[in-house]
Amino acid sequence: MASGGAEPANAEDCFGLGMVFSAGAGVAVDLVQAHKWFNIAAMRGHKDAAQMRREIAEQMSDSEIGCAQRAARDWLKARPQAPAPVRTRVAA
Repeated sequence: MASGGAEPANAEDCFGLGMVFSAGAGVAVDLVQAHKWFNIAAMRGHKDAAQMRREIAEQMSDSEIGCAQRAARDWLKARPQAPAPVRTRVAA
C-alpha cells in the first residue's frame, strides 16, 4: 500500500488508505479523507469500497460528505485512469 506520502497505485491501495483514515491507524481519524479514498477505490473497481463509504457516511454531516466527494472528484480528475484495452475476437 502507499505510505509516506506516496501515491496509491490501484484500487486496493486507495481502499487501504480509506481503512487507515477510518480507523485512525497511525493517523488521526478523518472521515472526510476515509470517504474520499473509499469513493476513489469504488470508482476504480474495489468490491467492498462502496459499502465502507456508505457505512462511514452515516457518521458524517452532509457538508463533510460534499467535501469528501469534491476531494475525490478533484483527485480523480488530476489522475485520469487509462481506459482498459478493448479486446476483439477474431473469428477463425
